[in-house]
Amino acid sequence: MKRFVILLLLISLICTAGCATTRDLQRVHGDFDRQIAALKDEDAGIRKDIVKLKETQASLQRSQAEMRADITELRDGIQGLKGTTEGLRKDIAALREKFDNVSLKINFIENFLEVGKRENHLEGDKAVKTAPKNVIKGKTEKESAYALAYETFKEGKYEKARGEFQSFLKQYPDSEYSDNAQFWIGESFYFEKKYEKAILEYEKVVKNYPKGSKVPYALLKQGLSFLNLGDKASARLILQQIIKEYPNTNQARIARAKLVEIK
Repeated sequence: MKRFVILLLLISLICTAGCATTRDLQRVHGDFDRQIAALKDEDAGIRKDIVKLKETQASLQRSQAEMRADITELRDGIQGLKGTTEGLRKDIAALREKFDNVSLKINFIENFLEVGKRENHLEGDKAVKTAPKNVIKGKTEKESAYALAYETFKEGKYEKARGEFQSFLKQYPDSEYSDNAQFWIGESFYFEKKYEKAILEYEKVVKNYPKGSKVPYALLKQGLSFLNLGDKASARLILQQIIKEYPNTNQARIARAKLVEIK
């Protein structure tokens, strides 16, 4: 009997212990399932956040690419503007240099040829009462025509000046300004670096106005034209002619210096 009671007690204890363990396990499983569900929800949220982050990153990358393209375009535009500005600066510098060169040439020629004396003489003349409207005040029609052509030459309009001087010579072939006009025709070709034509026009000064004051000047510029063409032999002959025929002139001194250079 005692053994049976003891057995019943043991069975009761085992059943009690078994029931507690099962409830605990069920509770643990429930908690575990809830945690798993929570983790799944959290994982889904994280995945959504990752997708959003990837979309945001892609959008930022596109924006950066567009910004780089815009920056590149701006740089190209700025570079183009710099190139245009530099080109304009060079053009302005070239024009200034050309203007300065023309001014220097004119000043040199006026001083060298003593043109000022002739021009001062023109300024001292009285105006002709019957002079046409295009005649410069204080000058005759002949003087005005020469002065206008010379002003055109000083502006660097060599072709136009050449035509005006040629018209002057047709109208006044034997005036006191004719040798000057012929010389400036030669100079107009010289400044255009058309040395062959310049030589022919200087030759007309020598042949058509042999007693004029511009002969030594024309000879000197002939010699310089031959030098520019590389014809040292012809240049040497003309320079020697200047020294021989006009020994005590500025032209002779320049001719001697040029002869030293080409030896």
